[in-house]
This record gives sequence, C-alpha cells and structure tokens, in this order.
Amino acid sequence: MGAASSTLASAERAAAELGLERAYASADDLLADDSIDVVHICTPNTTHADLAFAVIAAGKHVICEKPLATTVEHAEALAARAAEAGVTATVPFVYRYHPMVREARARVAAGELGPLLTIQGAYLQDWLLSESDDDWRVDTSLGGPSRAFADIGSHLVDLVEFVTGDRITRLAASKRTVFASRATHSNIATEDAVALVVETATGAIGTLLVSQVAPGRKNSLTLEIAGSAESIRFDQEAPESLWLGRRSGSELLPRDADQLGADARRLSVLPAGHPLGYQDAFSAFVADSYAATAGAAPEGLPTFADGLRAVDLTAAVLESAETGGWVAVAEHASQPTAVAS
Repeated sequence: MGAASSTLASAERAAAELGLERAYASADDLLADDSIDVVHICTPNTTHADLAFAVIAAGKHVICEKPLATTVEHAEALAARAAEAGVTATVPFVYRYHPMVREARARVAAGELGPLLTIQGAYLQDWLLSESDDDWRVDTSLGGPSRAFADIGSHLVDLVEFVTGDRITRLAASKRTVFASRATHSNIATEDAVALVVETATGAIGTLLVSQVAPGRKNSLTLEIAGSAESIRFDQEAPESLWLGRRSGSELLPRDADQLGADARRLSVLPAGHPLGYQDAFSAFVADSYAATAGAAPEGLPTFADGLRAVDLTAAVLESAETGGWVAVAEHASQPTAVAS
C-alpha cells in the first residue's frame, strides 16, 4: 500500500500518518506499480476525472470521491470507460450503508408505504457559516462549479433515488452564495445553499434543502418519504432507528436484526444496542468495493453510473437556478430507469 500526492513530501506525510508502506513521487509512479490493485482518489474535485481515466487505463480498480467529475461529459465518459474496461469503479455514497437505510429501501420496495406521494429531505451543515470560514472547495478551479449541492446535496439525492427506487425526472432550484468573499477567497461563485422542488417518474413530488450555512447543524441528513399507507423517516444523526408514520400506530423501529430484512441484517455487524455510525457505513462501503474487485456483486454498491447520475442532477440544479425554470434531468443508457413502488 502507498500514497501519491501533489509532492513527494506530502505523500510521505500521508503515508506516515496512515501507516502505508511507501510514498510515490507522482500518481504515474503509483500507477506503474504492478502490486497496486485498487486506487482511491481523494483529491480536489477538478482533478478526479483525469486521475480516474488514468487509473482505468492502467487496468486498476478505482474508488473515486464524489463528485465523480465536474462536467457531465467527463462523468459520462468515465462511466462508459469503466464498464468497457471491466474494472470495479465505485463512488462513496456511504450513507447507503446504514442498515436502517437498507431497511427503508426494502420496505418501500415491498410496497409497505403504498404508492409514493411526497418526499422531503435536507442536508444541513454549519461549517461555512461565518465569513471567516474558508476552504479550497469554494474555489471553482478546485471544487468545480457547484459546492453545497455537489458536495452534500449529491448524497441527499442519491438517498432519495436509492431508497425509493424512483427517479427524479425534473426539478426547479434556487441557490444562494451568502459570502462573495471569505478569508482567502474572493469573487466566490459556488453556492452556500440550494432549495429545490422535485417530481419523480412515479408521480411523487418533493422538496429538498441543502445548506452549509445552517447554524447548529453539523451533519443533519434527513429523508422522509410518504406513501398512501405509511411514511418512513431516516435521520443520519440518529441512524439506529427508523420512524414509521401511520395515521394510527406510528412507531420507532430499532436496528434489531430480528426485526429487519436481509440486506439490513447483513450490514448490522454489531448486536442491537451497540451503536453503528458513519465510520461503520464507510467501512462497509469499502469492504463491498473490495469484494467486487474479487468478483462479488454486493447489493446496492454505488458505481460510476451512480456518480454520473449525481453529476446529471447537479447540472440540472445549476441550470434551473440560472434560468429560473423547471429542468428535465438527463438520463443515460447506462443508468437504470425508475422502478414503480
């Protein structure tokens, strides 16, 4: 195992901190090492595409941080290239790996909610609340044209479509940049917050809010889906249960293997009463990615096709916010169509 970075010195620091065997002077040197089977791309957003293309060309498996790319064209080409090469190519939409997310998905697929009616969701943080708060992600040359939505909104829409089995077909969005200047950046064009209305292929409507300037919210990712018979709600900051809403007899379902479906049980690696969290979800994603490199086909593994989908949705959000109107979300041949509940 080893690391490559922008300089050999930074690669050596990373290797030391992570306990890796060696540091490489460049990404090319790492890719030339036949002992490396899987490459994790954890670099600034605008570098993802070129590095992912290079990894695939080297015949290696790849795990690429989201966004997969900062343009639809690059994301589409990457999804196609990975499929042609036959390599495992995944994107860490790790919130899929909370057992209670899998339980919500199974219940929707089983028809327990009835036909889907409405969706409401939010992903709220406050780490960029102050004008003095700053980060490389605010810079379009590093982070790309979208920040709040590409960074965390992509997780939210991935959960919407993953849990419901439904597709967002069109949306109307509004975005705001609260601070045009921060500690070390000026003329900031990337957004701090996005609000959108969505419609799905099966006729559900929904509202989604994404913000990195929500005081007191650290990582508040919530999703509530209402069907004609039942509602279901997941809260990432309280991931050990699901709220099941009914006109009579609402309940809080705990993460208890005796009460869960097979997919949720698979990911419940600790007994009930022993909390699982974000790190467990991330570890499960990596484990499934590595299992796929050995020929397994893990349920719900997010691939480059899912990364492309998030880039398509981001592009639609930016277009709608610019034009002030509804925008249809692109579909590609490599992506699945909506599944009715």
